[in-house]
Amino acid sequence: MMMSRRLLLGTLATPMLAQGASAQAPRPLRVVVAFAVGGLTDVVARILAEHMTITLGRPLVIDNQGGAGSTIGATTVARAAPDGNTILVGSVGHAAMAALYSNFPFDPITSFAPVALVTRQPFVVAVHPGVPATDVPSFLAWLRSRNGEANFGTAGIGASSHLAAELLRKLTGANFTVVPYRGTPQAVADLTAGRVDFMIDSQTLLGPLMADGRVRGLAVTSAQRSTMLPQLPTLAEAGVAGYDASAWQAMYAPANMPDAVLRPIADAAARALRDPGVQAKLAAAGVDAFADPSPEAARAHLAIEVAKWGGLVRDLGIRPG
Repeated sequence: MMMSRRLLLGTLATPMLAQGASAQAPRPLRVVVAFAVGGLTDVVARILAEHMTITLGRPLVIDNQGGAGSTIGATTVARAAPDGNTILVGSVGHAAMAALYSNFPFDPITSFAPVALVTRQPFVVAVHPGVPATDVPSFLAWLRSRNGEANFGTAGIGASSHLAAELLRKLTGANFTVVPYRGTPQAVADLTAGRVDFMIDSQTLLGPLMADGRVRGLAVTSAQRSTMLPQLPTLAEAGVAGYDASAWQAMYAPANMPDAVLRPIADAAARALRDPGVQAKLAAAGVDAFADPSPEAARAHLAIEVAKWGGLVRDLGIRPG
């Protein structure tokens, strides 16, 4: 009888324990953003995380780890367990970090598993109103007259904004001094204060400053004009032949994440990008979703960008200061 009672109690306890375990809060998904709070990549990550939290049924927690050409955040994710609890949101800098940092121990392609190719937008070439340039030709002439003393503000060496400026240097021969910041908002603050002369950065941040006269926009960097700032020519239209650069954001997981673990996160990102409410928020932020956000599209895009920007870094001998 004593044995029967123990068996009965054990049988009754089992579903109670299972019920208690199922009631536990799901483990958060850590979203490492390789840039500071307030920059474009951070804004995109937060918009997507809000929707993906609902789809996945678990909280997505943003962890900003900016600096060092996005290698700080990338290192965190490359070293994380491939268990579906840590992902990275990076931008163009991800494609160039191995070329920039010769001792960087991780490869931008093989050390990560692409999850989703999410958004893109053109940069704006903008100057402080004190710069005597009203279009791209006069701006390039002014840069050349300054003999490298003009200051260019960027979120960091190897950041997408910095690489966009280096592509301009390569194609035009115009020289300037790079002033790196910890994040884009700090660089923008110094642009409006006149401590740096120009920036090439997000239309989301620079567009409103153009509207109130705190900066002067000269051109956009993409192959096509921006729907947000249609009055600005592209750099190619303004005479810089072959110029084409855009900011873009993608999600990555640690390498060797099982497909069964990766796919639900990729599917949640794709569902977020199809959601009209998310699309409206992204449009308000000045970004467009990629038509194909799949891991396969992300992998193909990254390979092209690594060849493009890694080659630029090597050709110009760009190294962190």
